[in-house]
Amino acid sequence: MARISKSAAKERIEALSAELNRHNYEYYVLSSPVITDFEFDLKMQELQALEAMYPELALPDSPTQHVGSDLAAPKQEEKRGFEQVTHKYPMLSLGNTYSREEMLAFCNKIEAENGEKLEYSCELKFDGVAICLTYVGGELKQAVTRGDGVKGDNVLENVLTIKSIPRHLKPGNWPREFEIRGEIFMPYAAFETLNKEKEEIGEQPFANPRNAASGSLKLQSSAQVAERGLDCVLYHMLGEELPFSTHSEAIAAASAWGLPTSELSQVRKGAADVVDYIDCWDSRRKALPYATDGVVIKVNDLQLQKRLGFTAKSPRWATAYKFKPEQALTRLNSIDYQVGRTGAITPVANLEPVPLSGTIVKRASLHNKDQMDLLDVRIGDWVYVEKGGEIIPKITGVELSKRPDDAVRPDFPTLCPDCGTPLVRDEDQARHYCPNRTGCPTQTKAAFVHFTSRDAMDILAGDATIDQLYNLNLIRRLSDLYRLTKEQLMQLDGWQERSCDNFLGSLEKSKTVPYARVLYALGIRHIGKTTAKLLAKHFPDIEALEHASAQQLSEIEDIGDIVAASVADYFADPDNLKLIEELKAAGLQFAGGAAQKVSDLLAGKSIVVSGVFSISREEMKSLIEANGGSATGSVSGKTSYLLAGDKPGDAKVKKANSLGIEIIDEQQFYSMIGR
Repeated sequence: MARISKSAAKERIEALSAELNRHNYEYYVLSSPVITDFEFDLKMQELQALEAMYPELALPDSPTQHVGSDLAAPKQEEKRGFEQVTHKYPMLSLGNTYSREEMLAFCNKIEAENGEKLEYSCELKFDGVAICLTYVGGELKQAVTRGDGVKGDNVLENVLTIKSIPRHLKPGNWPREFEIRGEIFMPYAAFETLNKEKEEIGEQPFANPRNAASGSLKLQSSAQVAERGLDCVLYHMLGEELPFSTHSEAIAAASAWGLPTSELSQVRKGAADVVDYIDCWDSRRKALPYATDGVVIKVNDLQLQKRLGFTAKSPRWATAYKFKPEQALTRLNSIDYQVGRTGAITPVANLEPVPLSGTIVKRASLHNKDQMDLLDVRIGDWVYVEKGGEIIPKITGVELSKRPDDAVRPDFPTLCPDCGTPLVRDEDQARHYCPNRTGCPTQTKAAFVHFTSRDAMDILAGDATIDQLYNLNLIRRLSDLYRLTKEQLMQLDGWQERSCDNFLGSLEKSKTVPYARVLYALGIRHIGKTTAKLLAKHFPDIEALEHASAQQLSEIEDIGDIVAASVADYFADPDNLKLIEELKAAGLQFAGGAAQKVSDLLAGKSIVVSGVFSISREEMKSLIEANGGSATGSVSGKTSYLLAGDKPGDAKVKKANSLGIEIIDEQQFYSMIGR
């Protein structure tokens, strides 16, 4: 880096520090970064170079001296209810490089100091969220996020839903207590399923599997986490007097105890052998079912690791070589504005076809107007395209040096591209919507496709059938499906007697679909399958749900203000109430979501459940409701008891104590219901 004046360096150091701290917050806390890892690392390297040039100008909170933190602001953490735990051993980050020369220099320096060619453990770098598991007596007792490296959030209840992580270890010679660290990640298949559902209910999809894993791990509902398809790989063991001489021995033992480790890790000897491993996986990783973004190289000898020690931010015995993201540069020809099922307007860039990661990319999402403004993208620009998590094409930047003189700044529409209705801005989701839910053809047809889908009413009608029925004016409201006759269907092109009978048979069968799925099928904005089940559980029939206020809805655990307002708004619309009456008359199920009642032993009691129990929290809540009680999500003056299991939320315990609310354990609860 060329030397610059001290005053210029001071100004640049302050700007870079503020920018990197902001990006750390967006990455770790919000799980919504606005720049790529590569761009972030380049900025970090520039800051490191400036601080090396003028050490006296480094700021006390410089991002070069601490790891990014996934801890939210204190008020947010209290609301989220996770207990903060101090790490027994600081949880640092790894140094990283995109340079082969720097990676070789790392190996050569250590070998020069020790006078021999060393063994290195080479491991794929999973693109997920760091986690630290603590086992005591063979049982998982704690699962803590990286946090700020000194303390993190205990997300044990959520981690226990991940199938690959055992609560109890297999028999073996494991230490009485030890920590093992690794990465929680979301495989591509689970990521695609999750994003499809988010798009269906009008929510912003996750940009990549890493963000999806991070957002999922911090959900308040362990039942929701269980449905997200998270997985885990563990790669670093810590403890007092571990009986291993090498890192690879420790990981092999962990695997034998039933812990998830990577079978793709290998021990290589010398820098040249490490390079061979990197070259191998730089291409082979693209066929893996999960995202990787590099290779981690660790000195295998544990005693040598101990001698090498740590810097303030990272270990000296390990580094990460990061693969450069595959990019393509192509021309942006035009932008389409698509209308989704819930009315959300999504800008989609039409690109000059370009090969990228084994496919030909022709289109890429621009997400929303804010993203377009941030990129300052224009029609005719040459743009950089990457695949987020090797799946979703996205535009990451504009090559300004190639911007043509006739490049046109796009005008985001103010009217719906389909029906011409003025668009409204959703500030919470940073999206524009068409509010003409019942009169916009695209929304109406998409609502029918959703209603008839397998996860909803499971009616034999795909996009082509819905288009045909809509274009012939046979359907406009969901209830119209149940008025169709065989005579009408037989008049349609391509319909035979058998196809008519199959279609009408599926309509009749749909009348037995459970209440929770009917709620999901209605297409209420922000209501996915999991939320629909939750609503059906708390409101055993549609009448009870219709009369629930936004305040009452928001008091339910895992129902936030946005979802509560959406549900309340839906049932405030007389046309929606009329539709439900029509569907009731057709024979659909609008009751039966509550647990079967067995007693009134808890009648009038409001109980908050927190912690880990011998059964799942959802089962515990079902027991409360089956015995006449109410399971609520937050402690208030109306709470009768706080039912606390192992590791209950610290904020909930403190609030219960401050309000004088009795705290009971699992056995006391069972005594109360005579179990």
